[in-house]
Amino acid sequence: MASDLPISPELEEIDGKIQDIFRALQNGFQKLDKIKDPNRQSKQLEELTGKMRECKRLIKEFDRELKDQENRNPPEVNKQLNEKKQTMIKELNSYVALRKTYQSSLGNKRVELFDMGAGTSDPVAEENVKMASDMSNQELIDAGRKQMDETDQAIERSKMVVEQTIEVGTQTAANLKGQTEQMGRIVNELDTIHFSIKKASQLVKEIGRQVATDKCIMLFLFLVVCGVIAVIIVKIVHPNNKDIPDIPGLAPPAGRKLLSLGAFGNL
Repeated sequence: MASDLPISPELEEIDGKIQDIFRALQNGFQKLDKIKDPNRQSKQLEELTGKMRECKRLIKEFDRELKDQENRNPPEVNKQLNEKKQTMIKELNSYVALRKTYQSSLGNKRVELFDMGAGTSDPVAEENVKMASDMSNQELIDAGRKQMDETDQAIERSKMVVEQTIEVGTQTAANLKGQTEQMGRIVNELDTIHFSIKKASQLVKEIGRQVATDKCIMLFLFLVVCGVIAVIIVKIVHPNNKDIPDIPGLAPPAGRKLLSLGAFGNL
């Protein structure tokens, strides 16, 4: 890589370590195929897993160093270095997938230890007996404890999910209750407004009837006044017309008229 790309000594050193780990992983998985003992296979997988963790750490360090030098490198060099990083990530992921495959196969073999039957001459059962004899009591206890710890962790996670679900449900119920109460208050206010509008309509109708009655009375009084005025005008214009009756209160008293004539005769 040093001859292909003008990289810094730091990146070159990290890349060299990563390539060494890749070669070790390749050789380790090749040896793993030749190991028949499940215990030795498990230990070999643990060693390979440690190398994968170290490789992951170095790739992250490579990425940090690459970002620090990004401004100092030409764009083409940065592009090639990023492609190199992606290649290393893909190669590491391939080893991770291979490790999972071996772990799954090894786990299935260990599960078969508990499925063997007593007093049988099945070759598979005999192989399981041999595998069980190769495992120590402490290893079996450790495996059982590990499984129990994983089960406890799964149960704790389930409890946390249930608690969160209950909390969310409680909050939702409280919100729904508040919204229901608010809707009830709105309905009551609408009923009050409807009742007020109904009462206002009745009051307007009653006021309208009173106004109509008052108008009729005022019209009648107006007609009476007009009639009185007309009679007065006619009496003034035709004072000797006997067909027009005197208006009460307007004709002079009879005694006062005679008294005036007697006084005039004495004179």
